[in-house]
Amino acid sequence: MRLKGVWMQHRLERLSALTGLLAVVLWVLGLVVTNSFSDKIPHHPTDEQLLTWVKGNANAILFGGWLFALGCLAFVWFAAILRGQLASAEGGSATFANLAFGGALVAAAFGVLTMAGDMGSAINKDDISAATAGTLHNASDMFFVAAELSAILFFLGAAIVGLRTGALPKWWAWFAVLIAIVLVIGPIGWAALIFGFPVWLLGTTVFLARTPRATRSTSTVVATA
Repeated sequence: MRLKGVWMQHRLERLSALTGLLAVVLWVLGLVVTNSFSDKIPHHPTDEQLLTWVKGNANAILFGGWLFALGCLAFVWFAAILRGQLASAEGGSATFANLAFGGALVAAAFGVLTMAGDMGSAINKDDISAATAGTLHNASDMFFVAAELSAILFFLGAAIVGLRTGALPKWWAWFAVLIAIVLVIGPIGWAALIFGFPVWLLGTTVFLARTPRATRSTSTVVATA
C-alpha cells in the first residue's frame, strides 16, 4: 500500500506538471478573448475613449481577464511542482529552488494585476469616471514591468539549480539564464516576458512530465542518515 501511495503521488506530480501547458493556453485564450472579441482600442486613447471601450466590451474584458488570471494560478501550481523537483536535486535548504518559487509567486501576482484594472472598470462601468477608467487601464503597464522584473528571480533560481545539479538539461538552464538577462534589459525585456517565458514554460513542462522526481543529493542523504 505504501508503494502504491508513493507511485500515485509521483503520477500526480507528473500530471500536475501539465499545468505549465495549461497556464500558457489560458494566457493565450485570455488575450485573444480580450483583444479579438472586443472593439479595437484607438492608438493613444483618451480617458473618454477608454471608458467607451470598457462600456461596450465589458463581457469580453471580464471573460478574457478571468481566463488570464486563471492562467496565472495554473503557473503558480506549475512553479510548486518545479520547486519540488529543484529542491530534491539541490538538497539542504534549497535556497535557489525557493528563490525560483518566490519569483514565480510575485510574477504571477503582478500578472493577475495587469488585467485587474480593466476588469474592475468593466464591473463598475456605469459608476466610474473616464479618468478612473484611464488610470486603471494604464496601470497595467506598471504591473507588467513589475512582473517582468520578478520573473528574473524565477529564471535565475531555476537556472542555478539546473546548472549545478542537472535537474534540468544544461542547455535549457542556459536558456533560462539568457531569458533572465533579456528581462534585465528594460527596452527589450518585454520580449522575454511575452515570448521567452511561455516557450521556456512549455519546454520545462515536457521535461517534468517525462522525468521522474529527482533524488536528493548525496550530502543530504548522509546528513539525515
